[in-house]
Amino acid sequence: MSAAARPPAAPPLTLGGCATLACTWEATAAKPGNVYRGADFEDLTYADFLTSAAVIGPVIDRTAEQGVGATILAAVAATRAAVATNTNLGMLLLITPLAAVPRGLPLSEQIEQTLAALTYDDTCAVYRAIPLAQPGGMGEVAEADVHEPPPAGLTLRAAMQMAADRDLIARQYANGFVEVFRTADRIERHASDGQPLGEAIVLAFMELLSEEPDSLIARKLGAEAAREVSQHAATILDSRRHGDDSFHAMRAEYDFWLRADGHRRNPGTTADVIAAALFVVLRENRLAWPVKFYAPPT
Repeated sequence: MSAAARPPAAPPLTLGGCATLACTWEATAAKPGNVYRGADFEDLTYADFLTSAAVIGPVIDRTAEQGVGATILAAVAATRAAVATNTNLGMLLLITPLAAVPRGLPLSEQIEQTLAALTYDDTCAVYRAIPLAQPGGMGEVAEADVHEPPPAGLTLRAAMQMAADRDLIARQYANGFVEVFRTADRIERHASDGQPLGEAIVLAFMELLSEEPDSLIARKLGAEAAREVSQHAATILDSRRHGDDSFHAMRAEYDFWLRADGHRRNPGTTADVIAAALFVVLRENRLAWPVKFYAPPT
């Protein structure tokens, strides 16, 4: 194959570059119920997400020298200095352990070793990062409450395991990032099947949401409301059998419904998993470049 005919190689990206691009793509894809280009919330904008994506890149680049907990805390601090609201705490809790896996090693095979190496110092840093980020829907729990200092010797993985039954992000620390890697596979598959990346992201988002009730919605409105959102997602995905027009119409109505009532049905935790999955896809170079994000106009 001549040099002119050879497909372009992936652009060189640092860990921070992968994190910035993953968070940018996550925010740009038109995921129902979330902020995306042209669909701001009154207290949270697409520009906030782009700004946050930019400022965390240099911090994520230093993960190996800083450690997981310190990197999460530094990235949250950088974000809070740049924007007025929480945009990325969940993303950072997921992306940072993935960034800590040494280069050249398969993420899905090495993440267990990284999680097992997390320490009490990592816990202390994350316990400082969470109130700094001021995430929505945080209440108090009987054990290892983030509003109190962590119990002595509690590792970050052990702390997350305590919340694994009620929080999808915490569950990734317990199960070895199962949903993150499954979602990365789905994004790659949809893109390989010819979907523009933006649409591949939305489909993977809807698939995850149909299977896993969103933790942010559950914290705000209760488990039954979160299950209702998931059931609607499953119904809309099923509508693809009737053609793209039906699917896109139902998806638009779903987006409107999720945004109603002050966007309290925002599936924000599901979006965090999407960002982490995109980081996996980028770090493992699983896309064909140049990337087509949107379908060309007809």
